[in-house]
Amino acid sequence: MKQQQPQPGRVDALLGIVFGDEGKGKVVDVFTPRYDVVARFAGGPNAGHTIIFDGKKFVLRSIPSGIFDTGKLNIIGNGCVIAPDLFMAEARELEAAGYDLRSRLHISTRAHLILPTHRVLDRAYEAAKGKNAVGTTGKGIGPTYAEKASRTGLRVGDILRDFPERYAALKARHEQILRDLHFTDYDIADEEQRWLEGIEYMRQFTLTDTATEINTLLRQGKTVLAEGAQGTMLDIDHGTYPFVSSSNTTTGGVCTGLGVPPTRIGEVYGIFKAYSTRVGAGPFPVELFDATGDRLREIGHEYGAVTGRNRRCGWVDLVALRYAIMVNGVTQLIMMKSDVLDGFDTIRACVAYEKDGVQTTDMPFDTEGWTAVYRDIKGWQEDLSTMTSEEQFPQAFRDYIAFLEAELQTPITILSVGPDRQQTIVR
Repeated sequence: MKQQQPQPGRVDALLGIVFGDEGKGKVVDVFTPRYDVVARFAGGPNAGHTIIFDGKKFVLRSIPSGIFDTGKLNIIGNGCVIAPDLFMAEARELEAAGYDLRSRLHISTRAHLILPTHRVLDRAYEAAKGKNAVGTTGKGIGPTYAEKASRTGLRVGDILRDFPERYAALKARHEQILRDLHFTDYDIADEEQRWLEGIEYMRQFTLTDTATEINTLLRQGKTVLAEGAQGTMLDIDHGTYPFVSSSNTTTGGVCTGLGVPPTRIGEVYGIFKAYSTRVGAGPFPVELFDATGDRLREIGHEYGAVTGRNRRCGWVDLVALRYAIMVNGVTQLIMMKSDVLDGFDTIRACVAYEKDGVQTTDMPFDTEGWTAVYRDIKGWQEDLSTMTSEEQFPQAFRDYIAFLEAELQTPITILSVGPDRQQTIVR
């Protein structure tokens, strides 16, 4: 199957559909030449999108992965949360590498700001949970989204009006909460100085109503690629709550996070790995605690792009994938890191969950305590990373693809067989 060109006036969504860390940045980078605009619609600097090309490696946290195509507009939408100091550091690194950001990166005035005290609150809330801690990145994401919901947060547009007073009032509120939590052993003086410098740096960018901007471009027949963050099983509504992110990472989040109507959504690309990973705490029925799990981690370099934490590894989870395909309306699947499975005599796939003698192929309300029911598939011994076309695939890998497509009832149209943008095969 050949990739069709995006339809004029449509927003195509590119989403992680399990626990994130699938390689969305690489795919966005590959897709960008086909689109006029690349837009981030949710999440913040807890999402690391790694892109490797021409022997160089970049890790993007807030800036859309389309920034490397010098002719394309990139947008940080209203559904995102932004830490000015981290944004400044990320942007300056790209500018030092020769990329012009200020003429091509627009930021929604409705996106919320992560304060230094939000990050302290993040640590305080995690400490208060004790053994029930979620395992956040400590970037202040949750407290910022919580204040968005409680209507007490600061937005990017507030930079342009009475900002010092608004900032001081919210910081004082945070400090009172921290005193109430008896969490007072912190010092944000240096961090706050960089944060305020980041505020001044952001003023140099186009801060605007990006919802109006995007809809105007769509009416003109332009095409938009919406770049997701995290994955469906970390969605605040549909994920493994409470071990989730704080935003809507699904297709619905594209509409709310960019301000576009559902009628503008075109293709929905769901990205998943040929196996499974998860970072942080929470149920993970396919997790492997043996040498196979260690082997997947080492071969796949499964360490967090932002945190450096070990990712928990396991076989592919078809229960989670079916659920994610359903709630997102996925039209095409993209399988990443296929080459990591090279050399396994047997590959396993979780086809159901079991608990107390009961099996289900549907996603339970609470996946705690469920175990995986597996089906074994013959592996392959060839090196996929050297292959440049589908015709070169070994039969066992073809069989694995066919098995997944039959189980998921959705075509796998793109396969990644290595980290470089060139190691991407379109079927």
